Amino acid sequence: MRMITFFVVGLTVHVVFFLSIFDIYFTSPLVHGMTPQTTALAPPASRLVLIVADGLRADSLFTLLPNGSSRAPYLRGVMEERGTWGVSHTHVPTESRPGHVALIAGFYEDVSAVAKGWKENPVEFDSVFNESRHTWCWGSPDILPMFAKGASGDHVYTHTYPAGEEDFASTDASRLDSWVFDQVKSFIQSAKSNSSLKDSLLKDKNVFFLHLLGIDTNGHAHRPMSQEYLDNIGLVDSGVAELVSRVEDFFGHDGRTSYVFTSDHGMTNWGSHGAGHASETHTPLVVWGAGVHNARMVTEPQTYNDGYLQDWKLEHLRRVDVNQADIAPLMASLIGVPIPVNSVGVLPLLYLNNSGHFKAESMYTNAIQVLEQFKMKMAQKKETTLSFLFTPYQLLTESKQAEFIHKARMLIQLEKYEDAISLCQYLITHALEGLVYYHTYDRFFLGCSVVLGFVGWTSYVVLVILKTHAGLNRRPSILKQVPNHTLLRLCLCVTVVITVFLLIQRSPVTYYIYCLLPVPVWYSVLKESGTLLDLIRSAPSLPLWKCFGYFVLVAFGIELLVVSFFHRAMLTVGLACLSLWPFLSGLIGKAKFRSLSWFVGCLCLAAFPLMPVVGREPNLHLVTGAGALTLFTSACYLWSSRHKTALRLSDKHQFITQMLHVAVCAYVPSLTHSSLQQKRGLPLVNQIISWTTLASSMLVPLLSSTRIFHRLLSIFLSLTATYLLLSTGSEALFPPVLSWLMFVWINIEQEAILSQGVSGRQELSTIDFSSNIDITKIRQLKLDDIRRSYFFVFFIITAFFGTGNIASINSFDPASVYCFLTVFNPFIMGGLMMWKVVIPFIIVMCTFETIQVATQLSSRSLFLIVLVISDLMALHFFFLVQDYGSWLDIGTSISHYVIVMSMTIFLMLLSVVTHIFTSQRLVLWRSNKMHFT
Repeated sequence: MRMITFFVVGLTVHVVFFLSIFDIYFTSPLVHGMTPQTTALAPPASRLVLIVADGLRADSLFTLLPNGSSRAPYLRGVMEERGTWGVSHTHVPTESRPGHVALIAGFYEDVSAVAKGWKENPVEFDSVFNESRHTWCWGSPDILPMFAKGASGDHVYTHTYPAGEEDFASTDASRLDSWVFDQVKSFIQSAKSNSSLKDSLLKDKNVFFLHLLGIDTNGHAHRPMSQEYLDNIGLVDSGVAELVSRVEDFFGHDGRTSYVFTSDHGMTNWGSHGAGHASETHTPLVVWGAGVHNARMVTEPQTYNDGYLQDWKLEHLRRVDVNQADIAPLMASLIGVPIPVNSVGVLPLLYLNNSGHFKAESMYTNAIQVLEQFKMKMAQKKETTLSFLFTPYQLLTESKQAEFIHKARMLIQLEKYEDAISLCQYLITHALEGLVYYHTYDRFFLGCSVVLGFVGWTSYVVLVILKTHAGLNRRPSILKQVPNHTLLRLCLCVTVVITVFLLIQRSPVTYYIYCLLPVPVWYSVLKESGTLLDLIRSAPSLPLWKCFGYFVLVAFGIELLVVSFFHRAMLTVGLACLSLWPFLSGLIGKAKFRSLSWFVGCLCLAAFPLMPVVGREPNLHLVTGAGALTLFTSACYLWSSRHKTALRLSDKHQFITQMLHVAVCAYVPSLTHSSLQQKRGLPLVNQIISWTTLASSMLVPLLSSTRIFHRLLSIFLSLTATYLLLSTGSEALFPPVLSWLMFVWINIEQEAILSQGVSGRQELSTIDFSSNIDITKIRQLKLDDIRRSYFFVFFIITAFFGTGNIASINSFDPASVYCFLTVFNPFIMGGLMMWKVVIPFIIVMCTFETIQVATQLSSRSLFLIVLVISDLMALHFFFLVQDYGSWLDIGTSISHYVIVMSMTIFLMLLSVVTHIFTSQRLVLWRSNKMHFT
């Protein structure tokens, strides 16, 4: 198989493995075709006002000021006198789109929505708005349209401000909330003189939705502890008080309006959200008005051990916590509309101030609504599974369903409401468990197929390494081996059997890919089985104890990398171990200065994983210092190398220009943040410099000399300039320190290869990336190349996690992108943050490319070993996903699996790009002589 063919096949296989985790764990949980369920009894309210303060933390609202007063006196008064309150617990990801879907539709959004920026419906779903007679919405253009688009008919009316108003550099983001309150007041005022609008408003089952984005925007821009954020809460509180007064006046104080005040998600102290920290998942819930219990005083301790009641001075008031999805059935029950058919929420009865009969009927409706989803899910799975293979959910078989429903109905008729409510809650619990059971029904089957393909692919790559690079003693018959027709026929038979089986079960197209992919992979493995015989044949001449030692060290190293995904401090341990390599290998005696430089460099880099990932206060002096460090190290290199490799005049001009550019970029963040703090907005000049730097960062190095260190220095300066613009603190020091260690690694590896007796070593300063490679000098793999490959994977992981944790959405400070833009745009901001992560990645990749050239090794050789190491890590995480029980742990392992697979795919693509980046043309990949037999 030629290299390009192997590359394409490998890339395809890894893309399939990458996508499989989403198909197995992140398919949409929604089913369709259920009948909406309503309660026959009259509801307590005719209308509902839903107020969502985006990004409001529970503690920010409930905590009293030092003088004992509240920053939200109106809502505090509601909690203490005429409403019920609690904490609404959100689910990961704590983003606006999933939060609003949980509130209004009653289910937790699947991750496929992130591909559309949480703005559009990846699948259609029902909601309280859809079931209402009319819904009027005011607020953000990022949230409101998705519910109008998903509604049947034309009864959801949205009023939004321009998207450009969502500016983190705004002088006062609370004006977004003021706009909403002003619009609602104007709307109510206009209804007084508009008879048709007034008639619509006076009808029942109406919803008014106010989405208040100011708090979230101020939190991102200034952080939740800022005065801007806290003052915005006071503005919202006074706005709610005036809103309630206007609404009650308009409807003549008829006592038929219910109010729900909550938030979609919270926010961390550093102004981000998306993960599962308590500050992100704990949101306030205050409900009052028609059909809602007044405040209940309690004298005995409540069953909450989080200490919030004491901190908030609310231990005397009954607290009723809910899951965020429970709010949807609560709102539906208050105004008498069907519970959204996809809702998984459980009606929180402690909020309802109504008769036992109404509560029992409402809970019965909730149970039937959830059971309808369960029955539909079960029917779908039964239709696509052979009857003798189908295993129903034993706790809720068809006979048990009928028994539960009949018994609940009888209890209601006998006016045993408490018993009926308990039975319905029991039924809901098992129906929800059954939904999860059928939703994950094929998970084990698909997981086994993927693992089988994964193991087969890794085995094939190992065999390719042994066959083409290990120098085994080969039998002549193996070299002329003909295809095994029996093996081919067997694989074709297996393919036909699997295909027929999937056709009978009417499986999705992706199932065919996951189940059939292992067949050609294992065919290739078995076809190369002769290589194993060669290995056995060569065993007496191999240093078995040394091989075993390398195997143990690599296994330990892979395990250390896996643990580092959960505990970043393990990277520090690993770097400390790596720092001892020159001493243990004996290189200290041959290259003392380089060995000591390696030791110091590893220890300096080891400090970064110990620093906090998040929660850091901006320290722009460190950004400026990082720029100075970059300039100092660059100047030192140019000065020290002036006698070894003379610079052309054009190269001198380019390096001087790049260094001046770095100096400017080191100063731009300070200037930008100073302007934002003074609320003068993002300076246009700074924005132009930032975007120009980003655009040129991949092009400028191509203009430099192709001498190894000249090209690497140009790459370093170009990428560091962009990195400085994306930095707010100590992370700006990471690229200079990493680049220093990479420079030492290149030099010390040449010493290592010399100590192994490899002849024909070329001086590093004379190596040119663009020179043609003498294929006769390309050497075979040695055991020490396993160590080189592991070092590369270790540094790649360190580059990913050294300053941030990309497995967590909330691990980056949004202020990092303020030099580029301040108007909210999730895709551009996310892309800039990812580029910040990729920059150290590219530095390591270019270093590895240099080491391959300097150590006279083919690009594909070390690349194959790297592929095996990364695939073993991904397989490890795939098994961890199977072992974990809680969704949070599963989600963490899935994110780690996705990172490793993304890294592997990215390595395969970047290996070609790096060639272009360093040499401007493909050198090691271009030769037709260098292919796999």
